[in-house]
Amino acid sequence: MPQWLVKTEPEEFSWENLVNRGPSCWDGVRNLEARNHLRAMQLDDEVFVYHTGKERSIVGLGRVTRTAYRDPSADRAIWSAVDIEATRPLSRPVTLSEIKADARFAGCPLVRRPRLSVMPLSEAETAAILELAESAHGDNTA
Repeated sequence: MPQWLVKTEPEEFSWENLVNRGPSCWDGVRNLEARNHLRAMQLDDEVFVYHTGKERSIVGLGRVTRTAYRDPSADRAIWSAVDIEATRPLSRPVTLSEIKADARFAGCPLVRRPRLSVMPLSEAETAAILELAESAHGDNTA
């Protein structure tokens, strides 16, 4: 099953917002490559939620509950949105600096294309994220 990473500014829409609101529209994506990733998402695909800004960490897991449809926040029909619901928080956040320091992520879009807001993750990358989240050590710097 494909896995994805979506980025959000926690001041605008945080993991906690997703948990509290239930299935929510993931909208506002205005990059063609990221939009195409939204359109590739399938029902029940796993989604990692990444907080940008000062946090710069992956904080939780969700799943796609509605596949791509016209973004209701867009003036033009070319933009898409999906619905995502929270499934569980990670045991601890996995920081961007941890990911950058780990050779398993050398080809990861989060490292190679840091401005992309929606991206696919490989099975190996998702396994590594989950492993890091379960590890006792953490890097609190980003």
